[in-house]
Amino acid sequence: MTTELTLNNGVTLPSLGLGVFQSSPEDTANAVETALNVGYRHIDTAAAYGNEREVGEGLRRSGLDRSEVFIETKVWVTDYGYDETLHAFEKATRKLGVDRLDLLILHQPIPSRFDATIAAYKALETLYADGRVRAIGVSNFTPAHLDRLLEATTVVPAVNQVELHPYFAQPDVQRADAEHGILTQAWSPIGGITFYPGWGDERRSVMDDQTIASIAEGHGKSPAQVMLRWHIQEGRSAIPKSTNPVRIAENVDVFDFELSDDEIARIDALDTGVRSGPDPDVFRPALFDRSISED
Repeated sequence: MTTELTLNNGVTLPSLGLGVFQSSPEDTANAVETALNVGYRHIDTAAAYGNEREVGEGLRRSGLDRSEVFIETKVWVTDYGYDETLHAFEKATRKLGVDRLDLLILHQPIPSRFDATIAAYKALETLYADGRVRAIGVSNFTPAHLDRLLEATTVVPAVNQVELHPYFAQPDVQRADAEHGILTQAWSPIGGITFYPGWGDERRSVMDDQTIASIAEGHGKSPAQVMLRWHIQEGRSAIPKSTNPVRIAENVDVFDFELSDDEIARIDALDTGVRSGPDPDVFRPALFDRSISED
């Protein structure tokens, strides 16, 4: 049902995963169980989403062995710092009900407090060296953030999870990731962001794009399926979010067709260079001060 991607340390992960950003706790367990039942083997969550416990519940409900599912989560910025991030790992694994994480990443850079970002990443390096996580990475890092991190740390991130869809393809980030052997992972892979007030108020929905609609019609697929296929053929990991059982099943049904080089080029040409989500260089005091509960 899915293809595997190999990280820079030899660990493999399914190219397509289920994202649970803004999935309510009451919906998350059902969504995870549904996804695992229809063939997903990769779940992405985060401490800041407030639904790690329900991801673990969905995993247990599925009846699958823990080793069959790739679980990644993220450390929130209020838990940055060496000791704080080690404790964040304990909180995450306790909520998920697992002893080991497949991938643990930093949720955001903090450009104004980058020393805390580096200290947090060094804690990830310790967790990786101790075998408590199989791979470590970052999220929302620009090439400049990556350069600063790599100058001060030892382990090259395995993954950089960023906003990436046909209207915002971030070629500079993808290029920097590739140069360092970092896998680019797309959040909002089908451009579904509608929930960041103050960012991209004039945003257009990629789902309504006529070029993508035309390509989808030619393959008998949906626009979302075409975009996910685009990510897969370009070698990225993608984590579409849904709690709708029909869409969850649709989003994983993308391995029975192939886009032509011309179709991929047409999708590539849609890039506007305009974010729909927040700029990682913009400090957000209220959000960045959010506390992550112990339970």
